[in-house]
Amino acid sequence: MLPALTGLRCFAALNIVFYHFSNPKWFGPFAPIIENGYTSVSFFLLMSGYILAYNYSERAASGHLLKRNFWIARFSRLYPIYLFALLLSLGMLKLEWAARTHGQFAAGVVLTPLLLQGWIPSLATFWNTPAWTMCTEAFFYLIFPAVILWKRPRQLKPLLAVMFGLWLLGMICPSLYMWFHPDGDLHPGRYTDGFWMRALKFSPPPHIPSFLFGIALADLDNMLDRDSWRRLLFGVLGVGGLYAILYYGEHMPFPLMHDGLLMPLFALAILGLAGKNIISRILGFPLFVAIGRSSYCLYILHFNLWNLIHDSHILDKLHVAKFDPWLSYFLVISLAIGAMLLIERPCQRWIRNRFLPRPASSQ
Repeated sequence: MLPALTGLRCFAALNIVFYHFSNPKWFGPFAPIIENGYTSVSFFLLMSGYILAYNYSERAASGHLLKRNFWIARFSRLYPIYLFALLLSLGMLKLEWAARTHGQFAAGVVLTPLLLQGWIPSLATFWNTPAWTMCTEAFFYLIFPAVILWKRPRQLKPLLAVMFGLWLLGMICPSLYMWFHPDGDLHPGRYTDGFWMRALKFSPPPHIPSFLFGIALADLDNMLDRDSWRRLLFGVLGVGGLYAILYYGEHMPFPLMHDGLLMPLFALAILGLAGKNIISRILGFPLFVAIGRSSYCLYILHFNLWNLIHDSHILDKLHVAKFDPWLSYFLVISLAIGAMLLIERPCQRWIRNRFLPRPASSQ
């Protein structure tokens, strides 16, 4: 994968951590980005379509993408650390038991390990809050071998028309929500928690256009030279546009911000960072890439790791609490990298060596 995009994943994952566990005012001019950190999840969902298409389009076109091998490869990437995160958050089940009916609790305990919890909005954040995203990703993996074979335009203008259509499609559900106000909240925001808002945010279907947009974006990326000056322009426009939108985030319609609205700006940023220019060199800095490679671990574990650090009062016992929250951020990042090296990658290798034929092990 292109180093700068891996570096961008670093900042997207950190943005989610800061969104959940910080005061945005600590970050000065970057406060608007932190205040709207939930948009980084939308970026990851779009990025997943781009990355899969970037890695698998040629194999699919040549008939060498085998569904079984693809699904095993994706399972080996997704599930070991997902399961570890659930084990790490077993203590949450006590709170879930107190907050749910017995039927809801039983459903959550069954569906969450199966990556199906997002299909029931009220259970989407059961057990491990960020895990709903993996339900959506698992659905994307399920449909990808079929979707990637769809015939897509090979010329620029028709491809842009398709992407424009997907962008509009991605805004239908949030627009309907704002029109009908099904949860009764006339000014929905971060803390709106009705059934339909949870369905909009946490269930897979509303995010499908973003995933398909990412796949089309990989086709557009192939049409541009890596060293084209246009990529630098796209990157500046994308990053600048995102900052401008997020700066006025509190005045923007929250349902649209949560997914559809930002898709073109995410695309411009990705196209820029996929090129060879000064922005991609900055984002390709080795430290950013190292953290970016652990972005999945950081995302899926950060809630649990943060709570473990503070519930244990370990920083107080070691008399280093005065360095918080920055010490906690450092520990969460370090532990996420450790989980990637000691759990994610060894388990991934074992599963692939055990269940994939040798010639296909690179998948």
